[in-house]
Amino acid sequence: MDTIELSDGTAIPQLGYGVCLVSDEEIQSAVESALEAGYRSIDTASIYRNEDGVGRALAATGLPREELYVTTKLWATDMGAARTVEAFHASREKLGLDYVDLYLIHWPAPATDAYLESWEVLEELREQGWVRSIGVSNFLPEHLDRVIGLGGSVPVVNQVELHPALRNRETEEANTARGIVTEAWSPLARGAVLADPVIGELAGRHGRSPAQIILRWHLQQGRVVIPKSVTPERIRANIDVFGFELSGEELARIDALDQGLRTGDHPATFNP
Repeated sequence: MDTIELSDGTAIPQLGYGVCLVSDEEIQSAVESALEAGYRSIDTASIYRNEDGVGRALAATGLPREELYVTTKLWATDMGAARTVEAFHASREKLGLDYVDLYLIHWPAPATDAYLESWEVLEELREQGWVRSIGVSNFLPEHLDRVIGLGGSVPVVNQVELHPALRNRETEEANTARGIVTEAWSPLARGAVLADPVIGELAGRHGRSPAQIILRWHLQQGRVVIPKSVTPERIRANIDVFGFELSGEELARIDALDQGLRTGDHPATFNP
């Protein structure tokens, strides 16, 4: 598995397994299937309510801890100094881990303006060894600048919605300018772009599935990507994307599919 070096000197697998909307009943078998297929990075969050199941799967595999990369996230209603510490340790204990590889603030929730206080707590958790790397999710450039303006750490990752129908160029360019790696959630637009004729043509040309074409597009543009599936066959197919390459012209054709189509909420207005 290829990795991407983060600004704090650690490295993250470029292709991981996302578990958003996977029920706690399905989660253990799904994560075990992903680990058996070769994934070593698992992305969850407290709001997904499946950290217990992820922890059971991690324990059942018997893989060495140093081979695993586990991300979880702080939910918006848990922001603020005291609640951030409590929420982090609740997540860590559910996962059954001594430390978390990457901890993210899930949404800026700008109406509360509590993400700055939580960011300083994340820095303390990292200094104490509870978490290796810290970052954010769904942050717009103005949110990033306020965090950086605190004068401490720069987030190593900004996980945002990004797929062919939502290129999210402004945020990705802002990430790159600040040394932040872009991680794409909903990388397949929840299936909305799989039937696009351009994607279908490229899939036929390369003898690959539409999902594999889109994941390859992400990888070649330097993003971390976390596709989700609970079907073992698709889990295996989503990691089988390293045996071919898209041309520059093909990448540009996929780039041109941008419609500004969001499958989730807008970071400027989402305030749970």
